[in-house]
Amino acid sequence: MTYHFYGLDHIQLAAPEGCETAARHFFNTLLGWAEIPKPENLKKRGGVWFQCGIHQVHIGVQKDFVPAAKAHPAFRVQNLNELREHLHRNHIQTIDDQARVEEGIRRFYVNDPFGNRLEFLESLLPD
Repeated sequence: MTYHFYGLDHIQLAAPEGCETAARHFFNTLLGWAEIPKPENLKKRGGVWFQCGIHQVHIGVQKDFVPAAKAHPAFRVQNLNELREHLHRNHIQTIDDQARVEEGIRRFYVNDPFGNRLEFLESLLPD
């Protein structure tokens, strides 16, 4: 085999036109992800990009937008309970899921401002 996969460069979440203000509030203000500049030639498409750990999350404008209710990215978090409490203080509903507790993983889901499902998880086992 002459090719090799390194992993993810970024994920893209779709959002409706005019999503930028709500995306900045949720991803930057609430989650604390730094906004990163889009390349000049892509700015005209709308949307906004963020840095999450070593990965980028791109919020892209999609005409005829429909939220991803099942498909979702999962973000590894340190201090998952603190994140949950922070979101609750900011009136963001979380949905707990115990399906992976036996594997040593705690997790919950939220919906972004556009209805896309996001998973946040923390491993209880040492790395």
